[in-house]
Amino acid sequence: MSKDKTQAAGQPGGMQLQVEVDDAMAQGAYANLALVAHNATEFVLDFIFVQPQQPKAKVRARVISSPAHTKRFLRALSENVARYEQIYGEIKEVAAGPDEHQIKLH
Repeated sequence: MSKDKTQAAGQPGGMQLQVEVDDAMAQGAYANLALVAHNATEFVLDFIFVQPQQPKAKVRARVISSPAHTKRFLRALSENVARYEQIYGEIKEVAAGPDEHQIKLH
């Protein structure tokens, strides 16, 4: 089991949070489509793998989060994309073709 120590947002007094990741979770799950939905109290993020020319897709992970946590996630993701682009250059967005998928919001 892998362990990571990190200072978590919202942790009092700079406390470090020890995060454990089991072997199966550490493998990750590839997704090439994300669906986002929300109501007044939560956001639901579905990460989906779509195979080319297949009529079905499978949700690989579903994350349900509060609006405040979702906003912090958005900020962290934006900051990380900006840092990535500073090091590796701009990420080019490619228009989706018939076998490609873009992030969809609903």
